[in-house]
Amino acid sequence: MSLIRLPRGLSALVIVLAPLILTDAAPSTVQTPQQESLAGQLLIAAPTMRDPRFDHTVILMVRHDRSGALGIVINLPREERPLASLLALLGEKDADVGGTVRIFAGGPVQPEVGFVIHSAEYRQPETIVVDANVAVTSTREILHDIADHKGPMKSLVAFGYAGWAPGQLEGELERRAWFTAPGDPKLIFDEERDKVYDAAFARRTRDL
Repeated sequence: MSLIRLPRGLSALVIVLAPLILTDAAPSTVQTPQQESLAGQLLIAAPTMRDPRFDHTVILMVRHDRSGALGIVINLPREERPLASLLALLGEKDADVGGTVRIFAGGPVQPEVGFVIHSAEYRQPETIVVDANVAVTSTREILHDIADHKGPMKSLVAFGYAGWAPGQLEGELERRAWFTAPGDPKLIFDEERDKVYDAAFARRTRDL
């Protein structure tokens, strides 16, 4: 089963972002097992975020452990595209496929690789279960299932992701570059995208 991966050079589908630039201070020590994982929570850029690529972004944390962290931005829609057109770009033409899908810029790392954030009732062997409500799948099969009305009830398609080396995210949190909020499926999938940042920021678990 192949990953959702665009051929190189197809920048018309998603804006190809520059390599990830994190805040300039040195990362803190490597995460220990006692530190709580942020997987399933939302990472919210502080209003003082100095990296313009993450200005007013909200990131769903997919993985956070001793090896580092990975998250997908959920509030940067780039365009809406026919699902048949997306499948054609992936090399799988099917003129009978209907419907459209909104494409999000999920982060500056590997912007040619796609992810589908979706409700957790849908599973494939490769699916990463983030928590009881949300999962992530990165195979072409999920796009076919969505087209055939066999896919998840809720979904969000993003290309690229945000990544951190071991201890790096912890250091940025200590410097208050980010805040966190509990994951909420309604906010992840249903809220109007231009309202996601304010809604998530209002739920942050730490004060400024």
